[in-house]
Amino acid sequence: MEKENQNLFHIEETTIFEVQKALDSGQITSWELTKQYIERIKTFDSTLCSIREINPDALAIAAELDKKRQEVDQIGPLYGIPVIIKDNIDTKDAMATTAGSIALANNFASEDAFIVKKLREAGAIIIGKANLSEFANFITELNMPNGYSSLGGQVMNPYGPGVWDVGGSSSGTGASIAANFAVVGIGTETSGSILSPASNNSLVGIKPTLGLISRTGIIPLAHSQDTAGPMTRTVQDAAILLGIMAGVDERDEVTLTSIGQPRDYTAFLKADGLKGKRIGVDRSFLPREEEEVALFNKGLEELTQQGAILIDMTIHREKFDSIVLYHEFKYGIDNYLRKCAEEVPVHSLKEVIEFNKNHLDVVKYGQTILEYCETLNGDLKDPTYKEHRDTDIRLSALEGIDAAIEKYELDGLVFAKYVGCELPAKAGYPSITVPAGYTPKGKPMGLTFTGIAYSEPSLIEMAYSYEQATKHRVPPALA
Repeated sequence: MEKENQNLFHIEETTIFEVQKALDSGQITSWELTKQYIERIKTFDSTLCSIREINPDALAIAAELDKKRQEVDQIGPLYGIPVIIKDNIDTKDAMATTAGSIALANNFASEDAFIVKKLREAGAIIIGKANLSEFANFITELNMPNGYSSLGGQVMNPYGPGVWDVGGSSSGTGASIAANFAVVGIGTETSGSILSPASNNSLVGIKPTLGLISRTGIIPLAHSQDTAGPMTRTVQDAAILLGIMAGVDERDEVTLTSIGQPRDYTAFLKADGLKGKRIGVDRSFLPREEEEVALFNKGLEELTQQGAILIDMTIHREKFDSIVLYHEFKYGIDNYLRKCAEEVPVHSLKEVIEFNKNHLDVVKYGQTILEYCETLNGDLKDPTYKEHRDTDIRLSALEGIDAAIEKYELDGLVFAKYVGCELPAKAGYPSITVPAGYTPKGKPMGLTFTGIAYSEPSLIEMAYSYEQATKHRVPPALA
């Protein structure tokens, strides 16, 4: 076993390239690096509850990667780098995949999710699985707080545990990466579940175009909106991770739409990326708190200082319902559970509901959404489902984002926080959140850039330019 030397390298706020440089020079090994992160998790996470499970094999994997490092012809940026993933992503290892549900506490996957395979091929170390809002925040309407799961407990925001909302449902990934428990993290989003915790934890979060990243091996909520995406402390790290995660998966047909798209997003890290960009601002999409509105207005000023052309405009907006999500969840979760191992006590949504009724001490916010979804037939040929899906696309894309981009000749849209996230979510379009500062009381907030399908290159240019000009992120002071 390698000798531990915790004085070799400071892990706080470090980036992929900084870590890789230290690994290449021998300043630190992946084993030592992983050990430092595990010790940091053990020291601070009892307050934050962000990590559902540490990978018991992480140190062994790191040691093996160290041994092979000199034998690898070409070291990629993620080789030997600790990564945290959300606990609704399958891993074929000693960690269960639970979606935060006690009913799935012993759900050990038979194979890695497609994106996990790509991470492992790149040499990444899956150091642990992050806690989350149970079933991706799709369990109850009875005021369950963001970040709560019956199995993992309540995730706290490191900038103000018990004070500020941690965001959902990728809350554990958000809190853990903000608290420097790994180099980078991965969340998933159906509507706001990457953008919300990224904004609330002063992180960069990318919700990619539906189809850029495979959904195979991820516990589903709604397949017409579900996607995984990077959650990092810098735009550069998010761009690196996005390129590694992206790829065509024959088992997920929607990824065929990404053929021809870039696989290296670091080419779009341009410090002048805002210059000349026409960005739409709809001021009806504003936060409720005056302090956050003030931060947003300051952010708009900073955009113009970097050469952006802000266009006041109005985007078609109607209130969306959840009919599509209900139908797709019933269809998707039954299909996922049906394939679980015999040791898992539930193999259908109906069985999850019955299991929860015997554990009301931890399933304490109810399961009204689960119970409603169980009344549906899970048939995606249902005319009600198809009608609402067509309406969602028309309102969010054709008459929403598409129409606004075309009418005002825009390169993208900008929103405060994750306000307006339902538009790109329903459309399957990309968004990127970047830290925009803090309220006088210390509450983090981000700016979110949104565009049409596969406009990630332009969004990354804008986000990187803004980040480099402002450098707003400040790490939380952990107790």
